[in-house]
Amino acid sequence: MQIRTIQPSEIEPARRLLAANGWAKRVADAAQFQLLVARSQRALCDELSNGYLAMLVVAQSHRRRGIGQALVKAVMGEDRGITWVLRAGRDGVAPFYEKLGFVRSDVAMERPRSK
Repeated sequence: MQIRTIQPSEIEPARRLLAANGWAKRVADAAQFQLLVARSQRALCDELSNGYLAMLVVAQSHRRRGIGQALVKAVMGEDRGITWVLRAGRDGVAPFYEKLGFVRSDVAMERPRSK
């Protein structure tokens, strides 16, 4: 399996994939989505202590093949000294992330965006 940076020709198909999987409101504006992709090719991480993951989607027809796990592991790397945080509020995703070592937390806080 090859993990690589998204290509310009793949941005619109990626936006449609996200829209079809519960992210329609967040990716409704194609130009804004293109900017989002340009600014977020990797997870946020200081590479010393803290990292943050968001918005992982694998097409239904490709699930259960290890693609999601490979993507998460590629982003996180091997450094077990980094605490990774993610937003996993969607129904049914907790077991996936638990397999990768994530646990529910009582210490994270969030300031939601205005609607």
